[in-house]
Amino acid sequence: MSDLVPLEEIERAAARLADVAVRTPLVPFPLSTPRLLVKAESLQPIGAFKLRGAYATIAAMPEEQRRKGVVTHSSGNHAQAVAYTARALDIPVVLVIPHTTPGVKVEACMALGAEIVYVEPTMEARTATAERLAEAHGFTLVPPFDHPGIIAGQGTVGMEIVQDAPDAGVVLVPVGGGGLIAGTAAAVKQMRPEIKVIGVEPELAADARASFRARTPVAWSAEETGRTIADALRAQRLGDLPFAHIMEFVDDIVTVGEEEIRQAMRRLARQARLISEPGGAVATAAYLFRRDELPAAETYVSVLSGGNVDPALFADVLA
Repeated sequence: MSDLVPLEEIERAAARLADVAVRTPLVPFPLSTPRLLVKAESLQPIGAFKLRGAYATIAAMPEEQRRKGVVTHSSGNHAQAVAYTARALDIPVVLVIPHTTPGVKVEACMALGAEIVYVEPTMEARTATAERLAEAHGFTLVPPFDHPGIIAGQGTVGMEIVQDAPDAGVVLVPVGGGGLIAGTAAAVKQMRPEIKVIGVEPELAADARASFRARTPVAWSAEETGRTIADALRAQRLGDLPFAHIMEFVDDIVTVGEEEIRQAMRRLARQARLISEPGGAVATAAYLFRRDELPAAETYVSVLSGGNVDPALFADVLA
C-alpha cells in the first residue's frame, strides 16, 4: 500500500487543476435502464482526460526544473496534454510520437508549438528515444501513465464522479497503459469502497485483462495491439505502478469488440450528442453490449476518456 497514491495526493492534484481542467459533466445517456451517466472528458480543452495528469505533474515541479523543458512519449492525447501544459507554463517541450498516430492528434500538437520526433509504434522505441532526449538536453521526462503524479491527476476523474454521483454503483473506465483506471479507482475506492470499478479494453488489445487474471503484468506485441481501432488503448503493457493500483482497487476487467466500439461511438453521437474517439467509447460499449458481464447496479457511470477522433473515421462510423 505504501507505493499507492493516497487520496490526499489526488486532492492536491485537484487544487492544481482548478481553472485549468474542466470539471466535466455526467451526461445522462437517454432512455438508459438502468441509468447510465457518461463522464464527458472529451470536453477538456485538449479533448481528453490526459490534461489532468500532465498539468498536475508538471505544475508540481520546481520552477528551475520546469524551465529546462519536458519530453514525453505518447500515441497522441498525452502528447497533446503535455504540449498544452508546456505552452501554458511557457516552457520547452519535445514529443516522441509513433508514426501511426492519427493526423488529427499530431496536428493539434504542432499547433501548440511542440517539437515532434517520430518513432516506430513500439513501447521500446518510444521510451528509449524519450529517455535519450531527456539525458542529452536536460529535459524532464513526463511518462504517459507510470508515474504517481500522473495517477494522482487522473484520479480527479474518480473524485468528481463520487462527488457528483454518490449513488453510482458501477464505474466503467477505459484501460490503456493504466493511468486513468489506476487514479480513478484509487479515488473511488478510498472515498466509497462499495462502488465497483470495472476496466474496459478492446478484445484485440486485452493485455490488461490478461494481466489482471494472471496477477502479473502480461505484455502484448505492437502487432497485436495495433489491430484495434482504439488507437489510444494500444499500450502493449500496463505500467508497473498502474498495475499495483489495479490489483488493489479494481474489481474486474472486461473487453469489447471492434463493432461494439463503433456502435457505441455512433450511439454516443446520435443519442447523447457526445463525440468520442474509439478508445473513449469502450466504457460505454461495455454498458451497452456486455451488461451480463458487469455487476448489477441502479446507476452506472462510463468514462468517455477522449473525443479526438479522425474526421474521416468518425464520418465512416456515423454512416
